[in-house]
Amino acid sequence: MTQFAYIRVSTREQNVDRQLLALESFEIPKRNVYIDHQSGKDFERPAYQRMIRRMKEGDLLVVKSIDRLGRNYSEILVQWQYITKELKADIVVLDMDLLDTRKKDNNLTGTLIADLVLQIFAYVAQTEREFIHQRQAEGIAAAKQRGVQFGPKKKEVPEEFEEICEMCRQGKISIRGAANRLNMSSSTFFRKFKEESV
Repeated sequence: MTQFAYIRVSTREQNVDRQLLALESFEIPKRNVYIDHQSGKDFERPAYQRMIRRMKEGDLLVVKSIDRLGRNYSEILVQWQYITKELKADIVVLDMDLLDTRKKDNNLTGTLIADLVLQIFAYVAQTEREFIHQRQAEGIAAAKQRGVQFGPKKKEVPEEFEEICEMCRQGKISIRGAANRLNMSSSTFFRKFKEESV
């Protein structure tokens, strides 16, 4: 059995020492400790992918907490199933005794218990995401009813805009020249000029 450790922090500025300290009792060789410095929103992380390619049946993956593995519970479930069912390796999450797929003393498989706990986590996380989206939608709808405007404010066009547009139509001034006179970018002027000409 080969033991692996996986550590993740969201940015390079964050410290991995706390996680390394928690893993010390497993005495995992440094070459088997994989560290990613990026978000846990998905599993497209270089160190994680290298580690998974090395893992095989009977190996053990140790992580400090489930959120270090990832933040998206539906994707955690997929990876969990892949590691425990496809690779037939074990996982231990140090912060939660129930998330340990190794065989237990009373002959109940740790995988069954861990799978159930993880399914509950996934359900709660998904429900919370839906509640957040619902609250956001309700908040936006209520704000719109109060007359709150969303998005960038429309810039007022300069007073001489009409006059400059007419000069453009007559060929007396170029688009770039018109934009410069109105202190606008050429693309903004051209867009508004086209709207005006419709």
